[in-house]
Amino acid sequence: MEKLVVKGKKKLSGVIKISGSKNATLPILAASILNNKKIEINRVPIVKDVITMVELLKHIGSNIKLNIKKKKILINNQNKKIKTIAPYKLLKTMRAGVIVLGPLLSKFKKAKVSLPGGCAIGLRPVDIHLYVLKKLGAKIKIKNGYIIAEAKKGLVGRKIRLPSISVGATENGLIAASYAKGITHLSNCACEPEIKDLIDFLKKMGIKIKWIGKRKIKINGNQNLKSVTHDVMFDRIEAGTFIIAGALSGKKVKVTGIETKILKKEISILKKMGVKLKINSNYIIVKNSNKIKPISISTEPYPGFPTDLQAQIMVLMTKANGISKIKENIFEKRFMHVPELNRMGAKIKIFGGSSFIYGPQQLNGAEVMATDLRASVSLVLAALAANDKTIINRVYHLDRGYEKLEKKLTKCNADIFRTH
Repeated sequence: MEKLVVKGKKKLSGVIKISGSKNATLPILAASILNNKKIEINRVPIVKDVITMVELLKHIGSNIKLNIKKKKILINNQNKKIKTIAPYKLLKTMRAGVIVLGPLLSKFKKAKVSLPGGCAIGLRPVDIHLYVLKKLGAKIKIKNGYIIAEAKKGLVGRKIRLPSISVGATENGLIAASYAKGITHLSNCACEPEIKDLIDFLKKMGIKIKWIGKRKIKINGNQNLKSVTHDVMFDRIEAGTFIIAGALSGKKVKVTGIETKILKKEISILKKMGVKLKINSNYIIVKNSNKIKPISISTEPYPGFPTDLQAQIMVLMTKANGISKIKENIFEKRFMHVPELNRMGAKIKIFGGSSFIYGPQQLNGAEVMATDLRASVSLVLAALAANDKTIINRVYHLDRGYEKLEKKLTKCNADIFRTH
């Protein structure tokens, strides 16, 4: 099994170009199922979850080609027979695979999709996904670990309010409604930038979609779709991760290929913590930030602070002069990195859904274990700031969502390498 070895206390300096967004690419790939015309998707991140989704689409019969060198995906499903079964072997590592349920059901009137896997950070039930699809007219049962869905006469648009805000259920509902008969009004939707990117893609295919409120979307179903070329948005979680790395260990780190207006919440919190940032519309320069201040934050759906950056900012909080607090509102098991950070010399206590970070503490190298995607990158950040050598086990979690992490850090003077 592969592991990362990091020698800490190296000052990071250089330019880091941010990749395309994994969380935008996956639903866009799922939406491609609706269309028989040519599709070209550019700025695709070459990460394990995207490769798994490509394999899933190949498995069901899609004519899909991934060009790793050009970070491009080409799809042409004209005259292709698509299977409507998505098996466990391809969904066991990736929760986003369940998003193929909506398009398969909408276009082919039936689907059998394995219940998803992914990171062990909480229950993450698919009940809101199923609620939306049932409202659109599907009959659904769960049997032997599979969701079995059917809509003999096809899905039909209607007014649906999501019982709670869910990114995945919003995406599944959006894609399904795009091919359904009539008009769908979805309310209490997630409004993440990745959803807006998905909507841009669906619009280019010929579907009329518009926001009619902060969390309300109107979708006119259309089955006469057209060819599309789309560039995936930047990965805002990767951007946030490297900005925090610069704040922790940087001399001068320039993070490029971003839209800073999308990162308003993250920027405002980092500024309050005393991080020195120079902000342009499409890049951020992070300078050496010695005096970190404590802060209290809560994770919330966009435009709030993202749960996917909670583990990373916790590492920065170990440098703050005082007690910081994080309240985790999205996933109930999202503090699995805390014991590992404490092994490295952090002083963090968990009470219910909140973590209290006592700083400043000098982190020290240790052998640690990655438990999920974002936890694993928080251990990399901790290792960069720590004394001595850190060995991070189970880094396959990292490869699900970060493209060329070691290469990007090595170019900025980090001492980090992968070994077996």
